[in-house]
Amino acid sequence: MYNDRKKMKKPAADNRERQETRRSSRLLPPRPSSAAMSPEDVIVKKQARERKDALVRGVTSIQEMREAIKRAGRDLPVISAVPRMGMLDAAAFRMHAAKGLPFVITGLVGKWPLSALTPQTLRERFGELHVRARVGDYVNTAFAPDRAMQDMSLLAYLELVANHTQELPPYLGNLELRELNALCHWPAYFNKMGPPRFWLGPSGTVTPLHCDYDDNIFAQIWGSKRIFLSPPHHDEFLYPREANAILFGSPFDPEAPDFEKFPLARQAAMIECIMQPGELLYVPAGWYHQVRALTFSLSANRWARALPLALNGDASLTGG
Repeated sequence: MYNDRKKMKKPAADNRERQETRRSSRLLPPRPSSAAMSPEDVIVKKQARERKDALVRGVTSIQEMREAIKRAGRDLPVISAVPRMGMLDAAAFRMHAAKGLPFVITGLVGKWPLSALTPQTLRERFGELHVRARVGDYVNTAFAPDRAMQDMSLLAYLELVANHTQELPPYLGNLELRELNALCHWPAYFNKMGPPRFWLGPSGTVTPLHCDYDDNIFAQIWGSKRIFLSPPHHDEFLYPREANAILFGSPFDPEAPDFEKFPLARQAAMIECIMQPGELLYVPAGWYHQVRALTFSLSANRWARALPLALNGDASLTGG
């Protein structure tokens, strides 16, 4: 009788697993549409996205916000290193962030339950999660709509990494993994934040040089990463390419600079920051950054969805 009851319950458990799989799959970023669009349709879609981006951030124009960030950058002091400081409450964080410079906060991320887990625990507890891996040459195609990606389970990804022999290993990037986020305790530094995004991969995984026109807090959970940072107004030296209104990429590689191909980049300031486990980096809106994992690494970040703090509530941008 007991065994019969167990058998009767199994289909319900299977249904729950299928439901969890479907929910997890919906959290993957949408794949780019393969349908051909006319130039007119491309323009209409771009304008619609910019209007939505401006509405979300409470500004009248994303372009004007970008220009204001770059103007403010010209008044920033020159720094050669990213300062580290202890834990900050929201008021202290915003006071420092209003200066428009990056800084690292220690003593916070290391207290998260996720920081106490191991890669083996990740494999055992979360191996069934659906993820999307960046594969192939995802550095040179980082901001292209047709970047090669593969959908798989987290367990399959970890096995792919273990068996991979090429110089550029597959990378899990920019994924909303709610199961992992349940083990994080994000500080309320921004009044409005986007969902957490997770980044997982071995040594050698790279996010190439780019800037986001949103304030960003970046948590280094496991492992270490090297990050190069350059101030917003130095975009004039970095040959920026627009991916969308709030994301610009650069073909320049500060780890292997080619000044013959990109001569203006000699004038760009590059600040190196090594992120250690348990540290949180504030990246102000408009700052270019390149990220490389030095060891097997798990990171997460959240972007603000509001007027950048360095603009100090500029009413001319919000229509106030």
